[in-house]
Amino acid sequence: MSESTDATAVETGKPDKAGVADGVDTADGVDAADAAGPAGRIAAGCAFTGPALDLGALLWDGACLPDRQIRIPLSMLNRHGLVAGATGTGKTKTLQLIAEQLSTNGVPVFLADIKGDVSGITAPGVPGERTDRRARDVAQSWQPTGCPGEFYSLGGIGPGIPVRSTVTAFGPVLLSKVLQLNRTQEQSLGLIFHYADTKGLELIDLKDLRAVVAFLVSDQGKAELKGIGGLSTATAGVILRALTAFEAQGATEFFGEPEFDTSELLRTAADGRGVVSVLELPAVQDKPQLFSTFLMWLLADLYTDLPEVGDLDRPKLVFFFDEAHLLFSGASKAFLQSVTQTVRLIRSKGVGVFFVTQTPKDVPADVLAQLGNRVQHALRAFTPDDAKALKATVKTYPHSAYDLEELLTALGTGEAVVTVLGENGAPTPVAAIRLRAPQSLMGPVPAADLDRAVKSSPLWSRYAEPVDRESAYERISAEQAAAEARAEAAAAEAEAGKQASKAAAGGTGRGAPKEDPSLVEQVVGSGLFRSLARSIGTQLGREISRSVFGTARRRR
Repeated sequence: MSESTDATAVETGKPDKAGVADGVDTADGVDAADAAGPAGRIAAGCAFTGPALDLGALLWDGACLPDRQIRIPLSMLNRHGLVAGATGTGKTKTLQLIAEQLSTNGVPVFLADIKGDVSGITAPGVPGERTDRRARDVAQSWQPTGCPGEFYSLGGIGPGIPVRSTVTAFGPVLLSKVLQLNRTQEQSLGLIFHYADTKGLELIDLKDLRAVVAFLVSDQGKAELKGIGGLSTATAGVILRALTAFEAQGATEFFGEPEFDTSELLRTAADGRGVVSVLELPAVQDKPQLFSTFLMWLLADLYTDLPEVGDLDRPKLVFFFDEAHLLFSGASKAFLQSVTQTVRLIRSKGVGVFFVTQTPKDVPADVLAQLGNRVQHALRAFTPDDAKALKATVKTYPHSAYDLEELLTALGTGEAVVTVLGENGAPTPVAAIRLRAPQSLMGPVPAADLDRAVKSSPLWSRYAEPVDRESAYERISAEQAAAEARAEAAAAEAEAGKQASKAAAGGTGRGAPKEDPSLVEQVVGSGLFRSLARSIGTQLGREISRSVFGTARRRR
């Protein structure tokens, strides 16, 4: 294979005249003659001795080199990653390829299925001419294989085991993001959560939160927050209106109990393979802020509860965050800081996060800086903005033997530019590759098969039926009823006093015999119904410990 810098007849993998910098170590199995040229050096820099995932074969000078395999070390998957590219370039198949190899290596995987076309990862693939040709091109021994999997849905909307969170566990920062609150309103919501935490008011669902907000601006509740800033009626109105709009989108289903235990995502199958958890989102794909923020709750909950483990030979879980641009669109500064901190720190807990989006510019720079593994599919340059984004993407790569600005617009479907972290933590040379074909079904499983898999799961009986136990709404309603009873009793007592005075004034001067207290007076006088702060504060009376996202810390 010619390694000249001549660009003629180049389909992909056009080399740059600058070539590759010297100093790339050669690996076993690559002879010195081959290693002397750019293609050999790239292959040597991507050859690893330990467990690794096979991504595909090197593209160089317009040809696919099946003997030059590009891999990613298994131990580096918790260094996070980015899969980017224009629509239709093969991003979904790339995550499917990586996910099924992780499962084979005993690593659990979480996938968000936005369009409904990832469910096929649990079923064996179907042989065909295109698959056979791809396997031959990249020297892949292709065998149809499905992965062990579980299907989930947000609150039971759509097929899948319902995933729910309590409002308390979800926390104020994430909820502010999904309600699109400004900074002042976000701070006020944090104050509301603080009050609920300290008084032991459990916010299970949205009606609980609504009840607390309404109480804190009522005549009875205004004094509760007076010492720490209070809650204005205008801000409370904005929050209540946002909650109403949120509920109109069907969000009522997502908050409640039984609350999903995110440790379910860390399971392995009986044969040692990692379970692939697929969150089915087609039914809510028109509510992007909702599902993207809910995915962040899953990650934040894992971050909160998992112990520190340092560097492992393989991650405990790899989390794929599809349509990642939806997460960051319109996000507050506090939210972005929380995402950055979570991504930075969750690595030491054995969790890898891959963001999947169209261009790297969709991901904030501070987050992008944490992503050590990158698979960049083709980009388009049809408009001036596209061209600007292309140049910005090229600048984020290290020095390369390719003319990346031209290459990234010429890649075909299922081809990508890759750079990952090697076993020593250093970036590998930039490599253009033709990716392997997934061995699982490249498309959705039939609806009947998906429903059968969901209903037969041992988790179905645990999470399927919602539970509505006593929480803030019921307690506030009881207190309000008690307050009304006290007011009625006081009014009745006052009226009785007036009547007694009149009777005494017109009678013999003797006092009327004292009557036994009525049932209402006995209940009110029993102390059962006292002020909301006292009655609930004595039950828990402590603030919930929260993470950087304001999510509640829970015992496993």
